[in-house]
Amino acid sequence: MAPSVAHYQKILREHGFRVSMSGKGNCYDNAAVETFFKTIKAELIWRRSWATRRQAEMAIFEYLNGFYNPRRRHSALGWKSPVAFERKVA
Repeated sequence: MAPSVAHYQKILREHGFRVSMSGKGNCYDNAAVETFFKTIKAELIWRRSWATRRQAEMAIFEYLNGFYNPRRRHSALGWKSPVAFERKVA
């Protein structure tokens, strides 16, 4: 028999993880992640093509570390970039 969700969450807590799971069928579970993937697809992936997987990996790395985190403003962060937001709250 498979372990229950409660058992799984208990194991996570015992190992120092902060459990963040909502109820079954909650449409907001993955909203932030889905928004991120839609953004990266619209702003990078669908606009270009790459000859190799390595080139695509580098383009994604550069997008994340050169634009998305340091400069792109996010509505959830009061229209600050993640780097600026962290700097302000630190």
